[in-house]
Parts: sequence; structure tokens; C-alpha cells
Amino acid sequence: MVKSYKKDYPRPQFVREQWENLNGEWDFAFDDGNIGEASGWGAEIPAEQTILVPFTYETKASGIGDESVHNQVWYQKKISFSKKEIGSQRVLLHLEGSDYITKVWLNGVYLGSHEGGYARFTFDLTEAIRDGENNLVIKAEDSLDEGQPRGKQRWCGKNFACWYVQTTGIWKTVWMETVPAQRIESVKMTPDIHSRTLSLEFDVTAQAFEDLYIETTVTFVDKLINKNIVPVLQKKVCTQLDVQNTAVNVWGIYEWTPEQPNLYDVSFRLVHGGTPVDIVSSYFGMREIRIEDGNILLNGYPLYQRLILDQGYWKDSHLTPPSEEALIEDLDKILALGYNGVRKHQKIEDERFLLWCDVKGVLVWSEMAAAYRFHDDAVEAFTRQWMEIVRQNYNHPSIITWTPFNESWGISDVEVNRSQQHFTEAIYHLTKSFDAQRPVITNDGWEHTISDILTLHDYEASGDVFFDRYTRYKNEILASTVYPANYKSTMANGYSYKGQPVIISEFGGIAFNNGEAGWGYGDKVNDEADFLRRFDSITTAIKKLPFVCGYCYTQVSDVQQEINGLMDMDRNFKADPEKIREINTRNV
Repeated sequence: MVKSYKKDYPRPQFVREQWENLNGEWDFAFDDGNIGEASGWGAEIPAEQTILVPFTYETKASGIGDESVHNQVWYQKKISFSKKEIGSQRVLLHLEGSDYITKVWLNGVYLGSHEGGYARFTFDLTEAIRDGENNLVIKAEDSLDEGQPRGKQRWCGKNFACWYVQTTGIWKTVWMETVPAQRIESVKMTPDIHSRTLSLEFDVTAQAFEDLYIETTVTFVDKLINKNIVPVLQKKVCTQLDVQNTAVNVWGIYEWTPEQPNLYDVSFRLVHGGTPVDIVSSYFGMREIRIEDGNILLNGYPLYQRLILDQGYWKDSHLTPPSEEALIEDLDKILALGYNGVRKHQKIEDERFLLWCDVKGVLVWSEMAAAYRFHDDAVEAFTRQWMEIVRQNYNHPSIITWTPFNESWGISDVEVNRSQQHFTEAIYHLTKSFDAQRPVITNDGWEHTISDILTLHDYEASGDVFFDRYTRYKNEILASTVYPANYKSTMANGYSYKGQPVIISEFGGIAFNNGEAGWGYGDKVNDEADFLRRFDSITTAIKKLPFVCGYCYTQVSDVQQEINGLMDMDRNFKADPEKIREINTRNV
């Protein structure tokens, strides 16, 4: 395990010692008339009831369990401070995720707002703190606006098809940390396995840049790999660290792979006048992902991806994982089924999930939550929020693909509409400008514009039909003259297939739930034997296609009305996991 690990620490790649988890019981109030701000609730809310944060009021885990729509909700918690103990330090409040517009007050002092439901954001509490008891108030504003990035959250009064109960307000950890006035704000870590180096880009907050430097120490299983000292002359500091060390192994580095997810420990010290003023712990993996000659290469070797679609919903807590242990259990069961990765679908998961993917060697496609209408405000909101997420999760070696769009959601006319096509191209290039290494899939499933991987969705139930379709009509499907399973064209108008790797990124979705009602793809199977026959048939058909370099099965678990999971909502396997594993890992 990495040295920086702290159980339940919400930001596992940027760890400090002084922090406090604010999850737990908070005062809570609905504000259906939206009168709270005008009525002074920023100073004190009417304590109508309590809620268990970070679970939303819609969930049973919150203690409320009201699935109806309330667009304005308020939270309140009493917290104590000693200004003497704080001294010259700053106190930061972090919210890992709150949907959708979040406003914060401390002791009636308004501290600001954040728009977006999926990325971490921060407020500085320091100037509003008083000795003794303080009153922290948070308001969340949500809506059913289809232009708002919402992922799988419904925008109607009830669930339908594959859209589920909305998520309103705080749904990830709320926490505080005490930090020095001079500090490292962030670090971007980029490994290069060819030069055996790690590039580092720091953002530093300081009153002055005199006699200030950053010391970086890299170790691997307690072996010192290298140290680096660089002066801080401005807010942005860039340096490169050689990590080659033949004392580690004959090749000089340990690479990160699913089979051997090697991770290096790293510590950063901001030093002023010879005295450390800020210490941050982290880790990184040395790995490379690139596209070459129609293949996806991990560290220079072809990578066959056996992915499973993971929506990250739980029975009683919806989008919020019930615990860190629940995240670990999901990953262990996914690996037991013979998969080597997940397509995290329409959700930016708790960052502890990415930690455990890094540790266990689980490949991750990181996918943005979709909006469902296209207009100027939607474009602006999506772009800003997507880049917050890319920056936040860039350092995780397990993430090997960015997927900003899915099935033309939010860009419904992208096949012919040049404005929507330009939008996808802009997001592609903006993402690549920040992360030149990882592949970007611009519109997963169909109607691709510019994309590093060509992905197709096909819920054909017969393996024979599946194999025949992609053998007989391969060129026509890739050229968009024949559509897979009567879906949409592979490429948007004006774009053509240019030899990208091909992955069947959604298939299966077999409805199977021991006779209970529910929704899935195709005819429902009756028992385990029927399920395994169909699962084997379609999975093996894809594996036999020589031009396809991976697949993604739908899905990990049932979600509310959707019963096409390999597990039910209580995370019980529906079929023998060893039999599923054998099918996934069998050579064909």
C-alpha cells in the first residue's frame, strides 16, 4: 500500500496531516419557496430536521428518504475553532461533490459559490472564523434543467428507461484542513517511461518568493530513488526528476500495469529559510498509454481491455458509496469476474475509488456526466466542469482514457450540426492540450467526430449474428454505410474512419433478476444456465473479431429499475463468478 494512504482521506494523492472529516449529522431544511437567502438563513437555518451527510435527502442512508424534487436545500453544522491554535495558518473547507450550485456561509459571512455537481471545490473559512463555536451553513440549488450536466439523474418526475432518481446537494465528503499561508496548492505529475523521468508542475501560494524552494523525495518500497530541490521563483514551478535507479531492478524503473500495479511514493516539502512550511504526501505510477497502428499500447505492449460498465449506484445511498469498504468490495468482485477495467459511466467517482484502482491495477475510462440539451450556457458549463475534473484526476495512473461525451447526449444533432461538431472538437483538443498522453473518445458509441478510439454500442443477443455482422460488414460499419444493430452511424457527417483502434464499448445488458420485473436489453433470461449461454455467446463473438481490441459489458450491478447487472443491488452475484471469469479470460 502507498505510504500516503489514510483511511477515508478524501484526496488521496495530495495528503496533509491536519484534516477533519465533517461527515455525519447536520441540521437540514427544504426551501421550496426559495425564501432562505432573503430570510437570512445564511446566518441560521430553521432546524426542521437532520440529515446524515454525505448522503442526499433522496436516499434512505440520509435518514430522510424523500425521492420527490426539492430544488433548494440547506445544511447547517456547528464547528469549534481556537484562533490561537490556528495562528497564521488558513482553514480550508473542501466539498468533494455537491449538486448543483453550492453557496457557503460561516457565521453569516457569505464566502462564495460553486457551480457543478461532480468536481471538488474549496472555500477559505479563515477570515470569518471566531473563537469557540461557529455556524457553518451550506445551501445547494438544483434543478431539472436538461442543459445541466446531470449524467444518469432523471429530469422528469419519475424514473424512466435507464435514468434514475435525481441527486440533490451534498453527495460526497465534506472536510476541512488547516494549511500554512505559504503552501503547495497542487502538483501535476507526468511520467515518461522512455526517459525514466517524472515531470512535476507545482502551483504555489506565497507572500514572497525569497529563499523558498520545493524538495521532492521519491521512494519505492522504502528504497530511496531520488531527491530533487528546485527554487520557487514564481507561482508556477516546473521541474523534472530522474527516477531511473538500477538498485530497483535491472531496467531501472518499475512500471505500472494491471498485473503489477507498481506505485512510487513521493513527498513534497515547501521550505522557507531552511524550515519546512508545508509537507504533502502522494504517489505516482510509471506508465504510458498510446495509440499506434490501430492498437492501444500500455508501456509499448498491446492492451486488450476487458471492461465492465460501472454506474456506481448503491441501493440505499444512490450515487454515494456507503463506505470505502464498499468501493473496495466492488473492485474485488469486478476483478473476480475476469475484468481488467471499468468504464465509469456518467459519473465522476469518489477519488478513493481511483486510489484503489491505482493500487489494484484496475484500468479506468473516466466519463463526464452528460447534459441533454445543447445551447450556449450548456456548452460553457460543460467545458468548465469537464476541465475541473481532468485537472483533479490527472495524476491517477489507472485512468487511461477520457470520455467527455456518450451517445450524442447533449449533442443530439452532432451527426449533421456543425456547431455541435465544433463543440466536440474543441473539447477533444482542450483535453489533449492539458493531457497529451491519454486517448480521448469524443462521442462514445456512435456519430464520432474526432476521436482517438472508435467505440461501438451493440446489444445484439445472438453471438452468431454479432460475429457475422462485424465480419461481413466490418468495412461498411466503419464507413457508416451500414449501422451496427440498426443504431446510428459510426461517424458523423464529414468525418471518416482513420484506422483508430476499435472497441465494443457497450454490449450485453442481459436482463436477469430471478423472475422479478425490471428493464434490460433484449429478451429476459430465465435462469443462470440461460444467462451463461447468452453471455458466453456474445462475449466470445467479440473476442473472435481480430480488429476489435477490447469490450465493455453492461454492467456491474442492477440500478433501481434496471436489472442487467452481473450483481443485484445488494452486490450478490447472479451467476457463478468463476464461470463468468472463465468466459472473459478464455483464449479464443
